[in-house]
Amino acid sequence: VSLPKNYRMTWNGEFENQQRASQTLANVVPLCLLGIFLILFMTFGNVKDAVLTILNVPFALIGGILALHITGMNFSISAGIGFIALFGVCIQNGVILISVFRKNLEQHMPLHKAILDGVISRVRPVVMTALMAAIGLLPAAISTGIGSETQKPLAIVVIGGLVTSTILTLLILPIIYSLVHVFLHKRQNMKLLKKMGAV
Repeated sequence: VSLPKNYRMTWNGEFENQQRASQTLANVVPLCLLGIFLILFMTFGNVKDAVLTILNVPFALIGGILALHITGMNFSISAGIGFIALFGVCIQNGVILISVFRKNLEQHMPLHKAILDGVISRVRPVVMTALMAAIGLLPAAISTGIGSETQKPLAIVVIGGLVTSTILTLLILPIIYSLVHVFLHKRQNMKLLKKMGAV
């Protein structure tokens, strides 16, 4: 069977909807992250703390991707929405920690004590926030009934992301914050010394 030269095959139905939704998601996620960054910048008043808080997003992505891989589920629109919801929770944990770090430093605590006291005082709020969200989504993650194929990926992504985000936020974020603070403080001191002609 010969087809006309200008003949073009198109996919319709569910596949077309999936492609359209994926394209929309690819546009929405960067806009969400940009919006979150702007809100963080307005909250903290500086780029450093806003960027450090955004660093929680990769911590959540690790868990979400691993959870999909372990359960053998494919990435879907439902999973993509789960990642967006996950961003909000992990950013909230970052805000909780960085806010207490800043508060302790403003009280003229030494850097390491300010960070250690901040982590210890905020372990319970961070863990309880993640635990409540994970427990709430657990029935959806283990369900096998009608409609579970749409809600299951979202729940699995959020639960997996919350596990890694909570652990890495409490362990890795304080280390990164300390290193960045020391680096910027040294740069400021060097600039000050150069202005004074000491270097």
